[in-house]
Amino acid sequence: MPATESGSCPFFSNHTDSKTAAMAARFVIPEVDTTHICHFDQLRAVLRNAVMRQNGAPDAPNKREDPMMASIFFLHGDAHKRRRAAISGFFTPKAIATRHLPGIARTTDSLLAAFRAKGEALLDEISFHLTAQVVAEIIGLTETPLLPLMHRIESANGAPAVWRGGLGKLLAPFKSWFYAMAFYLRDVRPAVAARRHVRRDDVISKLLDEGRSGLEIMVECMTFGLAGQGTTREFIVVAAWHMFDNAALREQFLAADEPGQTAILMEILRLEPQASMIYRTATDTTDDPAIGVIAQGERLSLNVRAANLDESVVGPDPARIDPARATRLKNNGAWMSFGDGAHFCPGWQLALAETRMLLDKLFRIPGVRLVRAPDMQWTPPMLQSYQLVNAVIACDKD
Repeated sequence: MPATESGSCPFFSNHTDSKTAAMAARFVIPEVDTTHICHFDQLRAVLRNAVMRQNGAPDAPNKREDPMMASIFFLHGDAHKRRRAAISGFFTPKAIATRHLPGIARTTDSLLAAFRAKGEALLDEISFHLTAQVVAEIIGLTETPLLPLMHRIESANGAPAVWRGGLGKLLAPFKSWFYAMAFYLRDVRPAVAARRHVRRDDVISKLLDEGRSGLEIMVECMTFGLAGQGTTREFIVVAAWHMFDNAALREQFLAADEPGQTAILMEILRLEPQASMIYRTATDTTDDPAIGVIAQGERLSLNVRAANLDESVVGPDPARIDPARATRLKNNGAWMSFGDGAHFCPGWQLALAETRMLLDKLFRIPGVRLVRAPDMQWTPPMLQSYQLVNAVIACDKD
């Protein structure tokens, strides 16, 4: 099949607006013994091919064979459809406007009021609080303190010991089990008990209506808690970093209407995708015009970051931020940043709405400035993602 050699991609450039490109060049690599796919059309064909199954790194902590306990990322067919159906209604444009935006606005205003009163804050902490609050309310994890809850979710999913090797990697499964049980006992059971008494407008209530068990509900909560909070948290920081460093882009963002602001954010995300690499395995031999013959059992590493730089699809100067790019090419601007096919990110519009509202309010604060650029960390093996921490911002105090 037409594919790049392992470890190479034709689209990367040393002249780029991306904040994370240099680190990605070091760390975004395909899995051993997989076919490396970089071209946009080939990635899209793979992700839409019915014989392809989600595949993760061999030591990914949340890969499971039991559909009852598997992350939604490893399900397919009817099992996957049932899982998505449980949450799809929470992410429609109407639901975002009526259910979520008022709460996002309240949380944003509270966080930024505290920032203005103190005059300094960590941007990554603000983004963490906002995204965690939104996810917890959608899921229904509202009976226990928010920050310890999110810590238990992240620790149950293996972060960060499994990425470091050595003793930490060996102990990671036991640590994950411990935190998963702590999450179930301290966070999920109280939330379920409250909703058995009185249903609410959240995911846990819906799952109870469907007769789902406590363990099934725990897996749903853990999966969507991690996915919905972690990726948006990082994108808020990287998008703000771009605008702090680019006054013209910042002014364009503040002057734009909602669709214009969203277009800017999606163009930034094209260069800074949270999932740099995703994986598939063929369950049967397939022959597709875009990808050629893929043999049964063949494993593929799909380079999302490279696909978003494929000039044949995204147009000239693919490594530069161009907010008019998608409109000019009559594209919705998602490219491969949210995946494609059956596993296309269900919460993508909500993530953009959170980011847009926070940044619009943040950059209207008098004297707001970036005092310290974030430190960048990398988190293989799963999505090969960036983490941005210790980003210090300041403003004129109230």
